[in-house]
Amino acid sequence: MAGQMIMIGFAHDSAKSEQQSRLVSLLETGQIGGVMYLKYNIKSLTDVANMNREFLAAGGRVQPLIAIDQEGGVVERLTKAVGFKEIPSARDVALNMDKNGANALYADLAKRMKKLGFNTNFGPVVDLLINKNNPIIAKYGRSFSSRADIVTKFATAFVDGHRQAGMITGLKHFPGHGSSATDSHLGFVDISNSWTQAEYEPFAALIANGKADMIMAGHLFHSGYVVEGEKQVPASLSPVALTTVLRNGMGFDGVIISDDMEMGAITKHFGFEEAIVRAVNAGNDILLFSNTVKPSLGLPKRILDVLETEATRDPSFARKIEASYRRIIALKSRLN
Repeated sequence: MAGQMIMIGFAHDSAKSEQQSRLVSLLETGQIGGVMYLKYNIKSLTDVANMNREFLAAGGRVQPLIAIDQEGGVVERLTKAVGFKEIPSARDVALNMDKNGANALYADLAKRMKKLGFNTNFGPVVDLLINKNNPIIAKYGRSFSSRADIVTKFATAFVDGHRQAGMITGLKHFPGHGSSATDSHLGFVDISNSWTQAEYEPFAALIANGKADMIMAGHLFHSGYVVEGEKQVPASLSPVALTTVLRNGMGFDGVIISDDMEMGAITKHFGFEEAIVRAVNAGNDILLFSNTVKPSLGLPKRILDVLETEATRDPSFARKIEASYRRIIALKSRLN
């Protein structure tokens, strides 16, 4: 059950690599539930297809999530350099297409990704374009619009297009990264004074319309999510953000996945064990580790040890693992 909660990145780019057989073994033995690609994992489309074929076979009856960030524009891991047709950024899509055109664009993208063996795309971005000088969202055209209704419309086209190909999507970055002045990849990001209630709206609308397969929790600090007397934690580690607001308030009972647990916003402020325990207690179902700080396929065992030790110590933590497992399996059942 705990293994299903772990998704990791890897360092190799070929099915012939010794690392590939070790990664496949982690999937076969249930120590991880999914893998994520970064750009350096993609040497050629043939190599990608071969690796994914082995990943899918290793999962047996329960498909592993094979995930990638393929938003369009700058944020694409599959590129024309390896022969993959790229698509425009979210901003360009919203400025130049209607919803039907966007749906066709994303359906074609998803079909081509599925053909390579991917089943999960970390998108759409549903952050609002609030801060025009935002260094990670606005700068790269990753937001559809400053208006919640327009973001919802094009995010729906993204989700529907991927569902037509049998792929899972992940809305990001809850509760909203569009107003931030800094980048959570690098360190602490405080949105307390810039965030607005409107940033909830695309998430709420997509949840209400059954368009939220998975939601990615951002490493974004908001003072409203802090329990009095508690340590300052980002939304991704906050029970107020993920359980009180997202689950209880918005009625989301799907899978919550953390943003990369190796980003500076986490690693510079929390220890390894503390971050994992806080993430699960907050309400995350899947812990995403890019495995880029000190790349090692021994990482899953370190994560599992923390999860199992805490589950033995705390029965309520064990119940959280069981609940996460149920949600993950329910999501994965749609892939079969």
